[in-house]
Amino acid sequence: SISAAVVAATGHLNNALLDFSTDPQFDRSEAIRLARLALSLDENDERALFIAGLVTAYFIGDHEAAIDLVDRAVTTNPNSYIVWNSRGWVYKVAGQYEEAIRSFERGIRVSPLDPVIHNSLAGIGYALIELRRFDEAVADGLLGGGLLLRWLVRLATDAERERVHVGLHAEPRGHERAAALERTAGRFRIRRPERDVRQELR
Repeated sequence: SISAAVVAATGHLNNALLDFSTDPQFDRSEAIRLARLALSLDENDERALFIAGLVTAYFIGDHEAAIDLVDRAVTTNPNSYIVWNSRGWVYKVAGQYEEAIRSFERGIRVSPLDPVIHNSLAGIGYALIELRRFDEAVADGLLGGGLLLRWLVRLATDAERERVHVGLHAEPRGHERAAALERTAGRFRIRRPERDVRQELR
């Protein structure tokens, strides 16, 4: 079935990308095979389209084809968080960072309480770093310190690294943490519960 092929392809994709694999080449090959199988079962199913887009972007390197696949996926089902999230990662891999951010944000607006929403937040953080908008990534708490610093070593100038290093190690006061939460909620137009967040974070 399409569902089984997509789930299996996703597992192999994650194994290879997240360094869980004991045989990365096998996982890459299986992800490609299973994504193609899903498409062969129904080339218009959004699940088959998004996994094929991810696999094509990451393992085949055909960014134009990958973008076409995920664009078709969101056209087929514009109300799916995972489809918009996948589109964001494909555009990020293709180097189209602004469009990647728009996709991640759209997914978050579609499902603001999604249990894997951190995946989209991390994607936004990575895209902001590629755009050299380091302060935004730090201020909105979109990446953990370790991930952020690893990318800074590769991309940032000495002055940028120093500025972000200071920001990461400054201990925020309660009202500053609350303000960061409110900025993040505002970015995605998330309606927060009616409670005093600042009081809770003191």
